[in-house]
Amino acid sequence: QVYLVESGGGLVQAGGSLRLSCVASGRTFNPYGMAWFRQAPGKEEREFVAAIEWSSDTTYYGDSVKGRFTVSRDNAKNTMYLQMNSLTPDDTAVYYCAHRTFYGLGNAAYEYDYWGQGTQVTVSS
Repeated sequence: QVYLVESGGGLVQAGGSLRLSCVASGRTFNPYGMAWFRQAPGKEEREFVAAIEWSSDTTYYGDSVKGRFTVSRDNAKNTMYLQMNSLTPDDTAVYYCAHRTFYGLGNAAYEYDYWGQGTQVTVSS
């Protein structure tokens, strides 16, 4: 079992920044990679935001956040981060971190096997 806890969400004005954290725990925590997804109000599906391969530090980004968001990790702390800059109201969503045990990093939610409870990010105009 793997447990993921997100933090760092909040209310920010457009153009501002936030840094999200995802702390992982559990005896079986040994990911191939981890990712951030988000779910906007009224949307049924979770949108891929960014992912990172845990051993190589290779990163991937969704088109809507490229150049504005940066994903990173601290292996010693079992923690993944998402630095979000130049935020817009379209970034308003609940942000989730996700864990993938097996090889490969995709942008589909079903590919990830553990999830956190999410943290709310609200960007005002």
